[in-house]
Parts: sequence; structure tokens; C-alpha cells
Amino acid sequence: MKSKDLQKVVLSKYQKGDTPKQIYHDLNGGLGLRTIERWCQMIRRSGTITLSKPPGGPRLVRTRENIQKVKNRLRRKKKVSARKISMELDMSERSVRRIMKNDLGLYPYKKVIEPLLSDDQKLKRKQFANWVRTNFRKEDTLKILFSDEKMFDIDGVYNTQNDRVWAVDRADADKNGGTQQKRKFPQKVMVWLGACSKGLTPLVILDEGTVDHTVYIEKVLPVALKYGNQFFGSDWVFQQDGAKPHSHHLSQKWCRDNFPTFIEKDR
Repeated sequence: MKSKDLQKVVLSKYQKGDTPKQIYHDLNGGLGLRTIERWCQMIRRSGTITLSKPPGGPRLVRTRENIQKVKNRLRRKKKVSARKISMELDMSERSVRRIMKNDLGLYPYKKVIEPLLSDDQKLKRKQFANWVRTNFRKEDTLKILFSDEKMFDIDGVYNTQNDRVWAVDRADADKNGGTQQKRKFPQKVMVWLGACSKGLTPLVILDEGTVDHTVYIEKVLPVALKYGNQFFGSDWVFQQDGAKPHSHHLSQKWCRDNFPTFIEKDR
């Protein structure tokens, strides 16, 4: 809350009969008690709050002119760092960050990775979403066995953002697990998993190299059928994505002949 707004609040409350301590507690520490008492004394003398000068020091960097400079710079190119703007405009990086955050109300959002989709693919996804909303009730979605594959390599998985090592310097961090070694051509393996409201299927390790429709039919689909029947009996739906081994006409025929219901590739 700005100083002028605080003055209006204190003036209104004091005129209504509130004491300085009551006003202090109502503002939840937003203004010091001694300041409130001084302002109340001004109200008693002159009926208003008159400050000889604005509270705090004068703005030397976060002026209207500099705020406009930062705003104009961001209009030219949004994807730029505060450090680079500070160098171009001859301001401190801290002042630039304050202008962007406090004066312009901006926040530095990270890029979100999303699949590259054509307009036709986006349209099909909307049509599929509408089809699901029309044909599945909430209780029906609890009977869907979802499935997917993912490629893993022997180098493991780590999160570059959250996997941190606390140390006094880089050398100390490196000694205590601060490095992640990665091969140029690591050995990889494909892993399949099914998941539903009742639990998970066993993992299916597909280490034969390329997974085609033959491998998919022989090793994956029987596992999905077995555990889908164990979870739900004869009333459930099998879901798979649009990978080529899944959409192959023989895979689709196997699903059509064996599963109680499955989501076909044309959906």
C-alpha cells in the first residue's frame, strides 16, 4: 500500500474514533506505531496529514524516464536478460530487475517445451477430446488402462534444475557428487508400462533394438490384456498412443479381437 493510501486510511480511522494503537493493529504492522501517532497529532492540529517531503529517499534510477526506457527495450525483444538490459541502458542489474518486477509488473517465465503440432494435428486432438467427453463418463475413465513406452539409457536421469550439491566452491561440489557423466552414445532400452486406477502392470523391457508391430504384439499386448482382465474383469478400455507399432493394422486387429474395448487409431 502506498503512503498516500496509508494516510487516507489513518485519517479515516482516526476521525471515526480509533486510537493509534487500534489503527496500528488494523494495519497489521504495515505502518509503525510512532508514525501513526505523529500523523494523528497532525490531524488534531490541522485536520489533515501534511508531510514536508515524501517518505524515503528520492528515486535516482527508477524514474519515469528509465522505466519507459526498459519498457521500450522489452517491446523490441521480450527474450532478453536483465543483465543485458542493464549493460545496454547503463543501469545496475538490481535496478533493472526492480523496474521490471515492481514498476512493470513482469515475471521471468521459463520456456515451456511442447510438441510441434501441425494445424491438422491440433484439430484432431480437439476432436478426440470432444469424443472422450461425449462417450466417457467420469466413472468410465476409472476403467481405462493407460499405456506408454519410454527410452532409458544407462547414464540415468537427472534434473538440471533441482539436482543440486551444496558446497563451499565448485571443486568441493565436484568431489561430493557434483558431476553427472554422460556417454556420447549410451546403450538404450525401451520400457513399456500400463497404469490405471487399480494399479500398475509389470514393466516390459524391450531390448531388441527397434520395436516393430511384431514385437509389440508378442510381448506387450498380452501383458496389457492379462492385467487389464485382472484389474477390471471384462469391462475396461485399453489406451495406447499413435506410435507406428500401435497403429499398424495387425496391432489394431489384435486389439479388436482380444480387448473388451480399445481406443482405435482413427479416434
